[in-house]
Amino acid sequence: MKIFYIITRAVSGGAQTNVLELIRGFRDKFEIILCTGEEGFLTESALKLGAKVHVLPNLMRSVNLFQDIQAVGSILSLIRQYKPDLLHAHSSKAGILGRLAAKLAGVPAVFTDHGWAFAAKLPWYWKLLAIPSEQLAAHWCSKIITVSKYDLSLAIQYRIASQNKLVKIYLGLPDTIYRAAPGKTDVVKIVMVARFSPQKDQSLLLNALAGIDKPFELLFVGDGSTRKQVESLVQNLGLKKQVKFLGSRSDVEQILQDTHIFVLSTNWESFGLVSVEAMRAGLPVVVTDVGGVSEVVVEGETGFLVPKADVVAMQERLTQLIADADLRIRMGEAGRRRYETHFTVERMLNETLEVYMECRVKPK
Repeated sequence: MKIFYIITRAVSGGAQTNVLELIRGFRDKFEIILCTGEEGFLTESALKLGAKVHVLPNLMRSVNLFQDIQAVGSILSLIRQYKPDLLHAHSSKAGILGRLAAKLAGVPAVFTDHGWAFAAKLPWYWKLLAIPSEQLAAHWCSKIITVSKYDLSLAIQYRIASQNKLVKIYLGLPDTIYRAAPGKTDVVKIVMVARFSPQKDQSLLLNALAGIDKPFELLFVGDGSTRKQVESLVQNLGLKKQVKFLGSRSDVEQILQDTHIFVLSTNWESFGLVSVEAMRAGLPVVVTDVGGVSEVVVEGETGFLVPKADVVAMQERLTQLIADADLRIRMGEAGRRRYETHFTVERMLNETLEVYMECRVKPK
């Protein structure tokens, strides 16, 4: 059986990590083809796992009718070359173009939504376009996988597809040897792993920490468009000695191992895979209560959920965790147990395989 994966971007992110784990998990069962719009973390990793990788420069995130038509033609050529049994598309743009090419080629398709475009903070006219586009593209695939109940409910609310075409599969990660020790320490290390963008809102975390007088150190892992703004805010808040910018890193598991609290101050999120990474390491987590995040983090048990953009609530919860080593340990252990029962890669692969087997019969 041949599986054709398609995704627009190859940067390190939750959607790309999901595709990579699918490739890693199924490479011994299936022949794997990967198609992306750029080279990067995903293409490099997939090549090492033995996948056939194709980069199509005309597969872009932005909307360009001429380029998009070219991209569909390029995808269609690859499908005819490899004759896959199934196409599995990820992310909005590749999801629409990939499903269209699969429909034209008569190949069954599956689409994984990693966050509906109409639910993101986009201009109203893009949202107006996104909903009918997704409704149309739903007719070109056999199943739509959402990564949270939250996204599943949005699909039903906006009538993206019939309920029998929708299935929720939580993202999963393989286990590692790295475990944090979030207990007693002289200086509590806080870490946030996220790209610098308006969505992730690192400023919320900094403004909360500016009012805390207990010793702490903050590590930012990631890069992006708002990094310089965040660096300026660090300077203005007088936090330069406490905050370190580590940039994009490939050793996130080791970094998490050496910290005590994980924070994600995001403005919107379908799932928040990085919170699962932190829980896998045994860290307590403090995250904003948006999207499907509450399906990952259990309030008061594995960490704390705070309202979006609420500096005071973020400050209160961080103060509580910084002061209480036993609480950090309890929450970290609970998070680790929750990872083991809900977010393993084995569970994700088994549930995805069931979808693949169900879709093997080509639609009429």
